[in-house]
Amino acid sequence: MSSAASGSYPSFGRPGDLRLGLRANLVQFLLLVAVNTLVGGMLGQERTVLPLLADRVFRLSAHTAALTYIVAFGATKAVTNFFAGTLSDRWGRKPVLVAGWVIALPVPLLLIWAPSWGWVVFANVLLGVNQGLSWSTTVIMKIDLVGPSRRGLAMGLNEAAGYGALAATAMATGAIAAHWGLRPQPFFLGIAYAALGLGLSVLAVRETREQARAEAALHPAPANPDHHAELTTGQIARTVSLTDKALSAASWAGMVNNLNDALAWGIFPLLYAAHGLPIGLIGLLAALYPAAWGLGQILTGWWSDRIGRKHLITAGMLVQAIAIALVALGTTFPVWALAQVLLGAGTAMVYPALLAVIGDVAHPAWRARAVGVYRLWRDGGFAVGALLAGALADAYGLATAIWAVAALTAVAGLVVALRMYETRRRD
Repeated sequence: MSSAASGSYPSFGRPGDLRLGLRANLVQFLLLVAVNTLVGGMLGQERTVLPLLADRVFRLSAHTAALTYIVAFGATKAVTNFFAGTLSDRWGRKPVLVAGWVIALPVPLLLIWAPSWGWVVFANVLLGVNQGLSWSTTVIMKIDLVGPSRRGLAMGLNEAAGYGALAATAMATGAIAAHWGLRPQPFFLGIAYAALGLGLSVLAVRETREQARAEAALHPAPANPDHHAELTTGQIARTVSLTDKALSAASWAGMVNNLNDALAWGIFPLLYAAHGLPIGLIGLLAALYPAAWGLGQILTGWWSDRIGRKHLITAGMLVQAIAIALVALGTTFPVWALAQVLLGAGTAMVYPALLAVIGDVAHPAWRARAVGVYRLWRDGGFAVGALLAGALADAYGLATAIWAVAALTAVAGLVVALRMYETRRRD
């Protein structure tokens, strides 16, 4: 069996150094999984508590106003994702990762002490920068380390760690809030996550940019001139956003996927509360979706390496659409719980496969920037989703907002089916 097929690649001229493959870089890979677990936990501290803070503490009656924190988070994270790729190519991955954690340090403190909603919005600007720098960098570093044959599995493990921690933290903060109140105790977890994430990133994580350069040196010349190794950032943005059918379809699907996440984050808890569900059960529902999403990606990332990306993404978007419609139809906890599990399963089918598409198509010389452009579109979905769902909820009610997003998600699945070509390399 070749080394590529076994998930390990030959060294690139220095004994014991610069090897590609999951087994060859297992310690660093697992360390990056642990770091991304903490990144996801930083986001999870808000999922249950912030929508309820907006309603019960800051008395924001308009849904559009209440969801401004998601708009701030999504817009900031989207833009930061774009620059994270460029900065990672220029300065290296590790400095960008460390910078993301430094910016995370004040976030839980701002949420604890916020005297007005504007402070919460500012905390989410910082959280967006943290997530854009730190999560993007862990994605790029894992792609650098594992090589092409294990890319789907690597993305599945990365996203499973992040969203598994998001789910566990959402459930934990819901339980804490039910017992001690909405502030300050739920955000103590965020303080611990930020300190530990910064410490691991500074003291234990190693730079991976040289692995990407070594892979680029062995990469075959692309047949498509749009995929040439020497592209400007503007050309890369155009290729990922418009001209390449697989990359542009992935960018559209990613944006709609996170539009769904904004709906689940900002609107679903309000719907549950309006039906009289207690905080503890709202926290459980808030955790079920990312838990199914996170755990499912361990399987679906590996699965996309076996069967390909396109059909998995198409099916996942359609499953998400069905799940969102079920939330709109439901009025009881069991129905909503089933819908959350389905939504998580559909998202698990989509998320690592989309990232694998970017890694499949982009040349190693500009892959980090391609990931940044894709994540610009994908996380822009948070802002678009918060604005769209908030405006529709204010004008027509929560159910109408949810139905509209379900329809948009189904359309995104059809776009992938019609536009995307299969990107998985055949052995």
